[in-house]
Amino acid sequence: MYRLFASAALVATASAVTTNYTSTVDPTKINIPNTPQTTSYDVATECTYYAPPVPILPTDWPNNWQVATSNGMNTSAEYTTLYNSINWNNAPKINPRTMGADGALVTTGYDTVNDPDCWWTATQCVNPKAAGVLKDISACPEPETWGLTYDDGPNCSHNAFYDFLQQQNLKASMFYIGSNVMNWPYGAQRGVKDGHHISVHTWSHPMMTTLSNQAVLAELYYATKMIKYVTGLTPLYWRPPLGDVDDRVRWIASQLNLTAIIWNLDTDDWAAGTTVTVQQVQQNYQNFIQDGTNGTFASKGNIVLSHEINNMTMDFAIQNIPNIKKAYKNVLDVATCMNITYPYVETTVSFASFGGGSSSSNGSVSPGGSGSSSTSKSAASGTQANAALAIAAAFAVVAFL
Repeated sequence: MYRLFASAALVATASAVTTNYTSTVDPTKINIPNTPQTTSYDVATECTYYAPPVPILPTDWPNNWQVATSNGMNTSAEYTTLYNSINWNNAPKINPRTMGADGALVTTGYDTVNDPDCWWTATQCVNPKAAGVLKDISACPEPETWGLTYDDGPNCSHNAFYDFLQQQNLKASMFYIGSNVMNWPYGAQRGVKDGHHISVHTWSHPMMTTLSNQAVLAELYYATKMIKYVTGLTPLYWRPPLGDVDDRVRWIASQLNLTAIIWNLDTDDWAAGTTVTVQQVQQNYQNFIQDGTNGTFASKGNIVLSHEINNMTMDFAIQNIPNIKKAYKNVLDVATCMNITYPYVETTVSFASFGGGSSSSNGSVSPGGSGSSSTSKSAASGTQANAALAIAAAFAVVAFL
């Protein structure tokens, strides 16, 4: 039912929008070269710049790790055509949000009781109230199911982690940042080749509700375009950084046929060693693992927020996945748990139905804390999250100087 509903909504929005997604890559025939960067487990070696598999001209794209209107993208003929193809009269009349000096979104004064804008940061709302907006996905509907998701990739040092997922016969929903795909294109191609569900995580990881309409559109458009250019696949799903989304941002995403995937459990792994301790993150994992055996998810599943942002967050996953698999009947990507056969515009890559065994092409294989669900506290500090991302991005700066 969800797939049929979503498809109908997508048809309604797709006809009006002019995009220019192109690629010479066949996602069913990706070949990852055997190089030190693609095979080593040494971080410095993995994160050494390499020539991309497709030509990437910096002048054709937003500046690396800057808002996607940068480098003149918002005044280009391509972007102007896209922007003007959208009927902005239908956009929800919601002003951009503001951030305080501490880097936290200012929610003071917002009507959290009536929540007119379905602002996730303020209320964890996932059921849009505006017309013409695609509804969020926030939990796997199938019982005893762990929705496996990782944000902020592709990380240049993910070889051991991706090898581990492959050894465990696991597929995840990977939310890729456009700037990271630009920096580490073989990393993105590996995600496709391994059969993971690739989705959009914006171009530069901003707090989306603070941006203008023009910048929101650019963040989503150029991230999607880069993923398509490098992998040959055009994602139909995205995740707002730190969950910061409201009906204005959702409406703009819907114009690009992008449905938001949120979460109902948050490991807080990205904050380990900063705002939370390593022990607290491990306890979060233990609580969520216990939830798989105590009946919390006996009638429905979860979607868990975790990250590919650095070796520490990937190590958390490696340490805990064996116990997750013991506690949950199913551990799988969101496309499979939602029975979304085609999570991309292209139909050459498909995913198996839930419990349906192996899939065609590069899609997913079959699916093999304490009480209430946990919503994210991480939206309190976009500054801290982006500081962590900046460390990872620093490896790639030399490529585009």
